[in-house]
Amino acid sequence: MDNPTCPQTGAPMRRDVRPMTLRYKQESIVFDMPGWYSDQSDESIHTGEDMKVSDRALNRLKARNEGLLEAEEMRRIRKKLALTQVEAGELIGGGPRAFQKYESGDLLPSRAISSALRLLDADPTALAFLRRPSPQRQSAAGVPPKRAVGSRQKHVA
Repeated sequence: MDNPTCPQTGAPMRRDVRPMTLRYKQESIVFDMPGWYSDQSDESIHTGEDMKVSDRALNRLKARNEGLLEAEEMRRIRKKLALTQVEAGELIGGGPRAFQKYESGDLLPSRAISSALRLLDADPTALAFLRRPSPQRQSAAGVPPKRAVGSRQKHVA
Protein backbone atom coordinates (compact mmCIF):
# COMPACT_ATOMS: atom_id res chain seq x y z
CA MET A 1 0.00 0.00 0.00
CA ASP A 2 1.57 3.29 -1.11
CA ASN A 3 0.81 6.51 0.76
CA PRO A 4 -2.91 6.18 1.46
CA THR A 5 -4.98 9.20 2.30
CA CYS A 6 -7.25 9.55 5.30
CA PRO A 7 -10.83 8.62 4.35
CA GLN A 8 -12.15 11.26 6.75
CA THR A 9 -9.88 14.27 6.03
CA GLY A 10 -8.13 13.42 2.76
CA ALA A 11 -4.77 14.12 4.43
CA PRO A 12 -1.84 11.80 3.74
CA MET A 13 -1.37 8.93 6.19
CA ARG A 14 1.98 7.67 7.41
CA ARG A 15 3.29 4.31 8.46
CA ASP A 16 3.59 4.10 12.25
CA VAL A 17 3.19 1.86 15.29
CA ARG A 18 0.76 2.95 17.98
CA PRO A 19 -0.47 1.42 21.22
CA MET A 20 -3.77 -0.43 20.93
CA THR A 21 -5.89 -1.97 23.65
CA LEU A 22 -7.91 -5.15 23.19
CA ARG A 23 -10.45 -6.38 25.72
CA TYR A 24 -11.69 -9.92 26.23
CA LYS A 25 -14.12 -10.69 29.03
CA GLN A 26 -12.74 -8.90 32.11
CA GLU A 27 -9.15 -8.52 30.89
CA SER A 28 -7.31 -6.30 28.46
CA ILE A 29 -3.94 -6.18 26.74
CA VAL A 30 -2.03 -3.23 25.29
CA PHE A 31 0.26 -3.92 22.33
CA ASP A 32 2.01 -2.00 19.55
CA MET A 33 -0.17 -2.02 16.41
CA PRO A 34 1.50 -1.27 13.07
CA GLY A 35 -0.49 0.47 10.37
CA TRP A 36 -1.12 3.60 8.37
CA TYR A 37 -2.23 6.44 10.66
CA SER A 38 -3.61 9.91 10.12
CA ASP A 39 -2.19 12.75 12.18
CA GLN A 40 -5.39 14.76 11.66
CA SER A 41 -7.95 12.16 12.79
CA ASP A 42 -8.30 8.85 14.61
CA GLU A 43 -8.45 6.94 11.30
CA SER A 44 -6.09 4.08 10.58
CA ILE A 45 -5.65 1.48 7.86
CA HIS A 46 -4.19 -1.96 8.54
CA THR A 47 -2.85 -4.53 6.09
CA GLY A 48 -3.26 -8.28 6.49
CA GLU A 49 0.21 -8.47 8.04
CA ASP A 50 -0.72 -5.70 10.48
CA MET A 51 -3.85 -7.61 11.47
CA LYS A 52 -1.77 -10.70 12.34
CA VAL A 53 -0.25 -8.61 15.15
CA SER A 54 -3.68 -7.90 16.65
CA ASP A 55 -4.88 -11.48 16.06
CA ARG A 56 -1.87 -12.82 17.94
CA ALA A 57 -2.40 -10.35 20.79
CA LEU A 58 -6.05 -11.40 21.02
CA ASN A 59 -5.05 -15.08 21.08
CA ARG A 60 -2.58 -14.36 23.89
CA LEU A 61 -5.31 -12.57 25.85
CA LYS A 62 -7.80 -15.41 25.28
CA ALA A 63 -5.22 -18.03 26.32
CA ARG A 64 -4.56 -16.16 29.58
CA ASN A 65 -8.26 -15.73 30.28
CA GLU A 66 -9.22 -19.31 29.42
CA GLY A 67 -6.25 -20.97 31.16
CA LEU A 68 -4.69 -22.26 27.93
CA LEU A 69 -0.98 -22.42 27.22
CA GLU A 70 0.57 -19.41 25.51
CA ALA A 71 2.84 -19.75 22.47
CA GLU A 72 6.14 -19.43 24.36
CA GLU A 73 5.13 -22.04 26.95
CA MET A 74 4.09 -24.49 24.23
CA ARG A 75 7.47 -24.04 22.51
CA ARG A 76 9.34 -24.50 25.81
CA ILE A 77 7.54 -27.77 26.60
CA ARG A 78 7.91 -29.14 23.05
CA LYS A 79 11.65 -28.44 23.13
CA LYS A 80 11.95 -29.98 26.61
CA LEU A 81 10.41 -33.13 25.10
CA ALA A 82 12.90 -32.96 22.20
CA LEU A 83 10.09 -33.03 19.63
CA THR A 84 9.97 -31.26 16.30
CA GLN A 85 6.83 -29.28 15.55
CA VAL A 86 5.70 -32.01 13.14
CA GLU A 87 6.30 -34.79 15.70
CA ALA A 88 4.43 -32.85 18.39
CA GLY A 89 1.46 -32.31 16.07
CA GLU A 90 1.31 -35.98 15.16
CA LEU A 91 1.78 -37.35 18.70
CA ILE A 92 -0.13 -34.79 20.77
CA GLY A 93 -2.66 -33.70 18.18
CA GLY A 94 -3.57 -31.05 15.68
CA GLY A 95 -1.67 -32.36 12.68
CA PRO A 96 1.77 -31.71 11.19
CA ARG A 97 1.50 -27.88 11.02
CA ALA A 98 -0.47 -27.27 14.22
CA PHE A 99 2.52 -26.54 16.47
CA GLN A 100 3.93 -24.07 13.96
CA LYS A 101 0.62 -22.17 14.26
CA TYR A 102 0.38 -22.57 18.06
CA GLU A 103 3.95 -21.36 18.63
CA SER A 104 3.58 -18.34 16.34
CA GLY A 105 0.40 -17.34 18.17
CA ASP A 106 -1.71 -17.73 15.02
CA LEU A 107 -3.86 -20.49 16.54
CA LEU A 108 -5.08 -21.13 20.06
CA PRO A 109 -4.53 -24.65 21.36
CA SER A 110 -7.53 -26.59 22.60
CA ARG A 111 -7.93 -27.31 26.29
CA ALA A 112 -7.03 -30.96 25.52
CA ILE A 113 -3.74 -29.99 23.83
CA SER A 114 -2.88 -27.60 26.68
CA SER A 115 -3.67 -30.27 29.27
CA ALA A 116 -1.65 -32.94 27.45
CA LEU A 117 1.36 -30.64 27.28
CA ARG A 118 1.07 -29.73 30.96
CA LEU A 119 0.99 -33.43 31.86
CA LEU A 120 4.00 -34.13 29.63
CA ASP A 121 5.84 -31.17 31.15
CA ALA A 122 5.29 -32.67 34.61
CA ASP A 123 6.15 -36.21 33.48
CA PRO A 124 8.15 -36.35 30.22
CA THR A 125 8.38 -40.15 30.48
CA ALA A 126 4.67 -40.27 29.58
CA LEU A 127 5.72 -39.43 26.02
CA ALA A 128 6.59 -43.12 25.62
CA PHE A 129 2.89 -43.92 26.05
CA LEU A 130 1.98 -41.66 23.12
CA ARG A 131 4.67 -43.25 20.97
CA ARG A 132 3.22 -46.76 21.42
CA PRO A 133 1.35 -48.03 18.40
CA SER A 134 -2.39 -47.64 18.75
CA PRO A 135 -4.74 -50.57 17.99
CA GLN A 136 -5.92 -48.70 14.88
CA ARG A 137 -2.36 -48.40 13.56
CA GLN A 138 -1.64 -52.04 14.38
CA SER A 139 -4.74 -53.31 12.54
CA ALA A 140 -3.90 -51.09 9.55
CA ALA A 141 -0.48 -52.76 9.51
CA GLY A 142 -2.08 -56.23 9.53
CA VAL A 143 -1.53 -56.94 13.25
CA PRO A 144 -4.75 -58.10 14.92
CA PRO A 145 -5.68 -56.22 18.11
CA LYS A 146 -5.15 -58.10 21.38
CA ARG A 147 -8.22 -59.35 23.19
CA ALA A 148 -8.63 -58.85 26.90
CA VAL A 149 -7.77 -61.86 29.03
CA GLY A 150 -10.87 -63.92 29.74
CA SER A 151 -12.98 -62.23 27.09
CA ARG A 152 -15.51 -64.40 25.33
CA GLN A 153 -16.67 -64.19 21.80
CA LYS A 154 -20.31 -64.89 21.07
CA HIS A 155 -21.12 -66.94 18.04
CA VAL A 156 -24.18 -65.80 16.21
CA ALA A 157 -25.93 -68.50 14.18
